Amino acid sequence: MAVLKEAPDSQFAYVVVVARRARQLMIGGRPLLENPKARKNTRIAEEELQRGLLEFEVPDIPGEFEDKDGKRRK
Repeated sequence: MAVLKEAPDSQFAYVVVVARRARQLMIGGRPLLENPKARKNTRIAEEELQRGLLEFEVPDIPGEFEDKDGKRRK
């Protein structure tokens, strides 16, 4: 598994990461930003991800490998 800090390429993965962080904020987690631009939990989570403040793991998928350009191939 790889731990990443930059936003995922996949839109699905992006939404999953933001949604999980928003849930953490909803149940009382503190924002990682001192002065978030928005007040909504989803927007705060999105801003945290865009600024590289969130770490998340990307599972290794068996049968895939990275080519010389760093792109995953089957």
